[in-house]
Amino acid sequence: MGTIITPYLTLAAILFCIGLYGALTKKNGVIVLLSIELMLNAVNLNLIAFSKLGDHPALTGQIFSLFNITIAAAEAAVGIAILIAIYRNRGTADVTDLDSMKR
Repeated sequence: MGTIITPYLTLAAILFCIGLYGALTKKNGVIVLLSIELMLNAVNLNLIAFSKLGDHPALTGQIFSLFNITIAAAEAAVGIAILIAIYRNRGTADVTDLDSMKR
């Protein structure tokens, strides 16, 4: 595996940490969804790096990455639809106001 994979893993760790920080600290629902997408992209980067530069190069990491991209697209579509519905009902996209099921 060597040192050639280290920059990819470092970049993926930085991206994941930025996404985790955004998901845990931001109050806007859209920013939280974007942060989750950033974390999923960091995972994709790891999958591709290990797939191409690992001890046994294969297509499995790339296939899992494609599945991850489709799941991320579905998550974004459903998440944005839920946020739009919440914004229409409550007038805010602040996730701290969404702590109860009642109006």
